[in-house]
Amino acid sequence: MFVFGARLFPGGIHPHEGVNGKAVNSGNPIRELPAPPRVTIPLQQHIGAPAKPLVKKGDRVLMGQVIGEAGGFVSAPVHASVSGTVVSVQPCLQANGTEAMSVVIDNDYQDEWAPHAPAEHPETMTAAELQQAIRNAGVVGMGGATFPTAVKLTPPKGKVIEKLIINGAECEPYLTADHRLMLEKAAEIIDGIRLVMLALEIKEAIVGVEDNKPDAIAALTKAAADTEGIAVRALPVRYPQGGEKQLIYALTKRKVPCGGLPVDVGVAVCNVATVYAIDQAIREGKPLISRVTTVGGLVNNPGNFLVRIGTSVETLLDACGGVQSGARKLISGGPMMGMALSRTDLPVTKGTSGILALGKEALLPKESACIRCGRCLRACPMMLMPAKLDALVRAGRYEDGEKAGMMNCLECGACTFVCPAGRALTQSCRTGKKIITNRRRAAAAKKAAEEAAAKKAAENKKEE
Repeated sequence: MFVFGARLFPGGIHPHEGVNGKAVNSGNPIRELPAPPRVTIPLQQHIGAPAKPLVKKGDRVLMGQVIGEAGGFVSAPVHASVSGTVVSVQPCLQANGTEAMSVVIDNDYQDEWAPHAPAEHPETMTAAELQQAIRNAGVVGMGGATFPTAVKLTPPKGKVIEKLIINGAECEPYLTADHRLMLEKAAEIIDGIRLVMLALEIKEAIVGVEDNKPDAIAALTKAAADTEGIAVRALPVRYPQGGEKQLIYALTKRKVPCGGLPVDVGVAVCNVATVYAIDQAIREGKPLISRVTTVGGLVNNPGNFLVRIGTSVETLLDACGGVQSGARKLISGGPMMGMALSRTDLPVTKGTSGILALGKEALLPKESACIRCGRCLRACPMMLMPAKLDALVRAGRYEDGEKAGMMNCLECGACTFVCPAGRALTQSCRTGKKIITNRRRAAAAKKAAEEAAAKKAAENKKEE
């Protein structure tokens, strides 16, 4: 089922939750999962350059120790989530199907922390010092995008951030990790927001929470009562309201231009889990080595778990009593934008918001011809024409697809969800975007090579 109901931004849908959706898991408190015997920690858990390994086989590491240094400005360091011995540094498969260099550590169960220093008076720290502390802690966007947070909080020259938007929408079906975090750690979240405001040197923040979480709205409102400049706003339930552009428009009516970023309209957006991680990093001196993850759907005992980075999906499923017989697909993330898993030995990373076991409802129906009903146009939050983009990709007309706005696709899955013909519209756009991106990179590399060759030829001619 889907309905088009109330909206504060163009397009969007309200997907049906199904069995063991938010209603089931939202009442399950966060449980800390014991650290596993072995963790596999990828050195690329963020958008940008992968971290560079700082350890080798046989090294003993401490919990919170930097095991991978940031590989550039748009990057983030990676830390050990357990103390123990490095078994190997090798490529390992991730949920997205790619391999990433990873550090495998055998847990010694000592939980011996590397030296870390909490900031006693962060209010006296400069914006640059706060930004550096966030960078050093390896904090990334934990709503799923995993963009390095310190980069987001360091606007480029000529850009000014005026408002901070906090994403508490958690609009994907089934996921309740943020909901529970808002209920159980409201004070820390509000404090994290205040610290980010200091890092940005701004005085206004708006927390957007969908109104199917009235208890979370109440908890945050109470926690923010004595903090000037932080407002909590209830939003009507609508997917994908948690998208940056959609949330900004819903809360401020500012429209991020096509191909632009939130900073272009004077806004920075952070997830509630991200600001909680920032609070922990600055107040406790603890880097990002664990996160809250929802395990739901067709599992015997759904729950929300505080889990160490590098823990396997299999360990999480075992903690829930295993998967039920009707499960047909495992997904990392939410059912709309998540990635299907082919195996369970894959590691939990900073961006793993959920692990879901879904039944036949997760399988695409048999595809038929487009009936030109227009539902995909109504559902698209970017006001694109998904059916047309799908046709262009199938015809190999990628340049035409780019002209038609394909690169602006959020890959939110709304068009595929509403398509009565069962066409994989989102998947077509994803494929087209990858091909366009690869072509751009190849063209840029070719141009750079030609320029280098021309420069060398000019230098040789000058020497002659």
